[in-house]
Amino acid sequence: MRTHYGPITLEPLTAGVGAEAEGITIGPLDDEILEHLTEAWLDWKVLFFRDQDVSTEDHIAFGRLFGDLEVHPFLPNDGNPEIVVLDSEAAGPSRATKWHTDVSFRERPPMGSILRGRIIPPVGGDTLWVDMEQAYDSLDDETKDRIEHLTATHSLRKGFGRRLSEEELEAKLVEFPDQEHPLVRVHPVTGRRSLLVSEPFVTHINELDPADGQPLLRSLQMLANDPTFQVRFRWREHSFAMWDNRCTQHRASQDYVGRRRVERVTLLGERPVGPGDVRELTSSSVG
Repeated sequence: MRTHYGPITLEPLTAGVGAEAEGITIGPLDDEILEHLTEAWLDWKVLFFRDQDVSTEDHIAFGRLFGDLEVHPFLPNDGNPEIVVLDSEAAGPSRATKWHTDVSFRERPPMGSILRGRIIPPVGGDTLWVDMEQAYDSLDDETKDRIEHLTATHSLRKGFGRRLSEEELEAKLVEFPDQEHPLVRVHPVTGRRSLLVSEPFVTHINELDPADGQPLLRSLQMLANDPTFQVRFRWREHSFAMWDNRCTQHRASQDYVGRRRVERVTLLGERPVGPGDVRELTSSSVG
């Protein structure tokens, strides 16, 4: 894949996903640079930026270049609702240790996120991403045909719901009811297919009995454990990571001692669509 996008130079961390970007500063950008950066992001799915000692306002402004920002329904902020704060000193070790796509229990899960390292332990505390397009491509044709039109239920009950009382959970489920999303998601920009199998939120495959659906779901989720599809990022203070939530999953590594604080802005997204939805939309627009 390409490593030069206008003035932006990329240093790949793997052959297929994740690259460090040079020649750019987090904050407001002109239209030409933004176009180059967006193209690089779509190609590599996860971009990393080093030595970005910028303000919180620049972090927010950078996020807004790509769309509106989400206010997370559960995670804490530090007085600014658009900045999610994940601080081990305040909240203990990260619970995001399973492969997941952020907030997939929402009707429109986020497009992506931009995460900043503020306080980094001397050893450990890395974040890992997995390319779910590569995971889908690794499937045999029979499995691809089997899952093409299947959907799964995503619910806050499995993850955030466990921290709530029964009354709180019922109230949140009114606000964020369970959602049915396709197992095979078609990227709204590139058209590439990926697997949408976020373990902390997916409860079951809707069209299959549990005896068939649960083993299939586990086998798809376990593809994320293949290091062939992964990229791992060693944080430093003032490093940034920007990922496409529509075709990747990520998880935090808990192999550290000391304080770890990271801050995130999250981009609002669209409802996931599957191959059948795309064909239906195409047919409707032609007709």
